[in-house]
Amino acid sequence: MKKMSCFSSLLVLLCLYNLSFLEALNGGFSVEIIHRDSPKSPFYSSSETKFQRVSNALRRSINRGNHFSKSMVFPNTVSATVIPDLGEYLMSYAVGTPARKVFGALDTGSDIIWMQCEPCRNCFKQDTPLFNPSKSTTYKTIPCNSTICHSVLGTFCSSSSITKNCKYDISYGDGSFSHGDLSVETLTLGSTNGSPIPLPRTAIGCGHNNSINFKGINSGIVGLGRGPVSLINQLGSSAGWKFSYCLVPATLNSNVSSRLNFGDAAVVQGPGTVSTPLFSKPQQVFYYLTLEGLSLGSHRRLFGSSLLIFGGEGNIVIDSGTTLTLLPDDVYKWLESAVSHAVKLKPVQDPNQVLGLCYKGTLDKLDIPVITAHFRGANVLLHPMNTFVEVADKVWCLAFQPTQDGAVFGNLAQQNLLVGYDLKKNTVSFKQTDCTKM
Repeated sequence: MKKMSCFSSLLVLLCLYNLSFLEALNGGFSVEIIHRDSPKSPFYSSSETKFQRVSNALRRSINRGNHFSKSMVFPNTVSATVIPDLGEYLMSYAVGTPARKVFGALDTGSDIIWMQCEPCRNCFKQDTPLFNPSKSTTYKTIPCNSTICHSVLGTFCSSSSITKNCKYDISYGDGSFSHGDLSVETLTLGSTNGSPIPLPRTAIGCGHNNSINFKGINSGIVGLGRGPVSLINQLGSSAGWKFSYCLVPATLNSNVSSRLNFGDAAVVQGPGTVSTPLFSKPQQVFYYLTLEGLSLGSHRRLFGSSLLIFGGEGNIVIDSGTTLTLLPDDVYKWLESAVSHAVKLKPVQDPNQVLGLCYKGTLDKLDIPVITAHFRGANVLLHPMNTFVEVADKVWCLAFQPTQDGAVFGNLAQQNLLVGYDLKKNTVSFKQTDCTKM
């Protein structure tokens, strides 16, 4: 893989993990991830109805899609476009020595792990204490002349700085930002088998000046994107450059958490597994797939000309932080028309005035046909729970949106799929799975 080779020297420096860490990774490991609307989530509000949560998720999804669009059209104008408070899944981990528990928004569209740190000149409201690097025996800033400092997008060194430490500066599409020190620290993940996974000398951003619309106890971002200091690239060969997740449908059991897997535990294989090539683009940290068309029942349509304007190969981002699936206007119009012909009921209005095609009833009574997403070399079946969302009592809407640019395969479409990323082989694999039983 061409991109992997350019990271090799950097990853050698980052992956100086001790023997106990390598032993812990034997066979891979899994961590719990929590949907932000789950009762386990620090964002959970018991005063909100489930439909208010759905409405908020749809709003976040559309806003996030708009920022993906800006990045694809103007790829050199920002270093990242993920909007952190729009992230849908959270991961708990510990930072420092002694270790202190924090929450981070998990994101496949971000390329760095960062959190708020003392001293903080400007920070968003955080209910728990900020991380204080001066109280950790394993925290170290990264010097300006280091390989890491020159390999990460958005880093710089201030000529006025006495310490000559490497700084990072992340600007997001909505005007949010995080500025601070690029550092190394020990992170500890709580694996699902009960054995903590220490990650010594992990490169992180220690943010001293942050402006983002977070709330609650969330501390920052855990980036899983393609950049050299994302979590997966720092794990590198220790995890075989592999990760996977299985997202539990919130409508089935919001008390069951989803899983994020690394290494051998992340391999997706067996009957029913399909795989599609993964594409990278210059100055982009997103994961791109090629969507060739859609089918509804026996009706299939390819969208070569529409999808070519999205860049040909690698025309759609697969994203864990976007709820809806965003499609080119004419692709969406065909899908909406095909669904309306297949469902023999009179459409109703979305009370939120967000989604275009809605029906009154229960999901099992709507008799919605399976929609198939035809990725290159992989036909992924999308069942009604992947393609419709309940926005009000017994009101179900098609969970797709038209977009002028920036097509996105969202997380609702990925629920009850085991989705595996192999960054060495450059593939994404899908397998139909009951994620509640993972």
